[in-house]
Amino acid sequence: MKKSFLFFLAFGMCFLSYAQEPNHESFIVRQLDSNTERYNKIAREIWENPELGYLEFTSSQILIDELKSAGFEVETGVAGLPTSFVATYDRGGPVIGFLAEYDALPGLSQDAVPFRMELVEGGNGHGCGHNLFGTAVVASGAALKEWIDENNIKATIKIFGTPAEEGGAGKAFMVREGLFEGVDAVINWHPSDRNAANASTCTAVMQGYFKFRGQSAHAAGSPERGRSALDGVEAMNMMVNMMREHVDQESRIHYVITNGGLAANVVPDYAVVEYMVRHPDVKEVKDIWQRVIKASEGAAMGTGTAVEVELVSGIYGLLPNETLAKTMHKNLSAVGGVEYDDEEIEFAKKIQETLNMSKVPSLTVAKEVQPYKLTHFPASTDVGDVSYVTPTVGLGTATWVPGTAAHSWQATAADGMSIGYKGMMVAAKTMALTGKDLILNPLLIKEAKKEFDERLDGYVYEPLIGDIAPPLDFRKAQNKVK
Repeated sequence: MKKSFLFFLAFGMCFLSYAQEPNHESFIVRQLDSNTERYNKIAREIWENPELGYLEFTSSQILIDELKSAGFEVETGVAGLPTSFVATYDRGGPVIGFLAEYDALPGLSQDAVPFRMELVEGGNGHGCGHNLFGTAVVASGAALKEWIDENNIKATIKIFGTPAEEGGAGKAFMVREGLFEGVDAVINWHPSDRNAANASTCTAVMQGYFKFRGQSAHAAGSPERGRSALDGVEAMNMMVNMMREHVDQESRIHYVITNGGLAANVVPDYAVVEYMVRHPDVKEVKDIWQRVIKASEGAAMGTGTAVEVELVSGIYGLLPNETLAKTMHKNLSAVGGVEYDDEEIEFAKKIQETLNMSKVPSLTVAKEVQPYKLTHFPASTDVGDVSYVTPTVGLGTATWVPGTAAHSWQATAADGMSIGYKGMMVAAKTMALTGKDLILNPLLIKEAKKEFDERLDGYVYEPLIGDIAPPLDFRKAQNKVK
């Protein structure tokens, strides 16, 4: 009888202990749900003030003010980047980092309507959803901070405000500065047309300007006295285009002439072409970049001009971490995708009519979570540099109508209305829950670091940007605002 009593007493105490155990997931989700409208307004405010790379003074300040209000200590202007910041909430324990982006793109001004309508002719627009990106990260950090306080948990959150993802390599400069030292794991996300939390690789990039200088002259009266800088650009482009046959098929080479002269009857003494070189293997990117430089030198020699090479950006591809990705996939599956209401369905259908696709995806894709897999993304992100110095994980959520391409007016439109906001909050919940898992499970961090070391396999990270100064003015000429 005594043994039975003791058994039931022990069982009752265990049950009571279990019943009193905090429901961490519910607390975090409730925190985010209760502040949804607040974060929607922040995302819209940044959307209404689209700022290009290294010019995001209003956008970064909006996020900084929100983080200070939430109780974070914020250091601004880090790594020589005026619009960068690091926000810290330090309660000891594991250090979990989050990446926030907030730069817009040139030429993608668009109202939040399902047809083409520029707000500013040739103006900026959030066609990659970074207004949502930065806001969701701040929301995640604030929710985690409240959860840490509520449960008296030892943990530290660092939110990195990273400017100029669209070509300026802001994160590479922050990595070079050593800002990610001591961070146990980094979490981020990106807007998309579907929900997925895959471990992914992508392409490394080198980017820069080739500035040709020649001799001006009257194009008809004394052409023999001129040396055309534009000829230098065109000769370089021709050689690089011939080179395409003799590079690995996974390579990507893009260029645009940003200055080709001012008048047809003047031999241009100055011309500029911008190049980007991509490949999944960072060593291959370095090799191709050197071949492009040699093409520019040959073009200058052949046209009697001179060329100056200005490196603007160099970023790594992503180093995947399946330990973290599978954890994030579990949380995304629990949160679920995006449910459209009737107005959103109507908006989405009109958007899909403009997509120029032979077969558009079903709108139900927005509420589905894609199966987990290891993938390769052929584009690039400066998150890659972060992933080479600490275990890093990311996800995408359906902020855009299924079938929408990034860097399009259709993406800009959705990023400024409820479809984008709903996807943003799916991301915020998934990131916060993943951060919670890392904080509560030290073995998960240990396993992620083990995988990180195995994938590096002794490779020592060296910034592709070398010792160049941040290109703070590289978007100023394109900046068209209200």
